[in-house]
Amino acid sequence: MNHDVIEARYVGGYVIWLRFRDGTSGEIDLTKELHGPVFEPLRDLKVFSQFQVHPEFHTLTWPTGADLAPEFLHESVRVTA
Repeated sequence: MNHDVIEARYVGGYVIWLRFRDGTSGEIDLTKELHGPVFEPLRDLKVFSQFQVHPEFHTLTWPTGADLAPEFLHESVRVTA
C-alpha cells in the first residue's frame, strides 16, 4: 500500500516527520489528535517521542498501545520540500 509509513523522525513537541512508500514526505503536528483514553498518555512528550514504525502494519505505534492509521497520517501530513 502506498500509504505505508517507511520512516519517521521526531521533530519536537508533537511534530513528527514521515516518509511514505509512495515517496510523499513531510511533517505532521499531532497536537490536536491526542484526545481520548488511548492517546492521553501521549500528551507527555517523553512518552510521545517513543513512537516507532510498526514493521508489519507500517504505521506509527507507541509502547502504550496507541497507533494511528497510515491513511490518516498520509492525508494529514504537511508536505515539505
